[in-house]
Amino acid sequence: MDSISELESAELIEEARTNYNAFSVLYRRHYDALFKYCVHRLFDRHLAEDITSQVFLRVIEKFNTFRGSEEQFRGWLFVIATNFINEHLRKAAVHKKAQKYLKENPNKQNNDIEDKTAKLESLKNAILSLKPKYQTIITLYYFEKMKCGQIGEVVGASAATVRSQLSRGMEKLRKKMNVKENTFLMGGNE
Repeated sequence: MDSISELESAELIEEARTNYNAFSVLYRRHYDALFKYCVHRLFDRHLAEDITSQVFLRVIEKFNTFRGSEEQFRGWLFVIATNFINEHLRKAAVHKKAQKYLKENPNKQNNDIEDKTAKLESLKNAILSLKPKYQTIITLYYFEKMKCGQIGEVVGASAATVRSQLSRGMEKLRKKMNVKENTFLMGGNE
């Protein structure tokens, strides 16, 4: 097992096609990042666990069709996860529930803990009320700290398109949150 974990990226991908131990190394290397992305998109740990499991099941089913490096494998995982998440959100009609919540529960002035919780809940619902493409890009950029080029590989767009959609998505998010700057999200990479 030690020799497998020391394989170079390209060798590991090839070895994982026929060796379950090599595939388990790939799984362990990428599980946490993928799970974290799912949690940030869904704001639900249990659902994120389900989606992450579905992603790896799909990868097992389709692994023989994958051609590329380990970095491309990581992008492929995020593409599959994004598709599962978007499908779930469409079926669950989360967008309608989030918009209803925002109308019924305006920001309240409470103590610090309640205020932070309300702001986080408001941010969550505002993000969930956006179109899936904006949710994906904002989550990958701000929470997963991916660069626009990397996000482009995940969503099948150029870096310039990602920057444009990120800008539009953030503007929509600012309007929903009724703020002038990105003070509610920190991070991201260019």
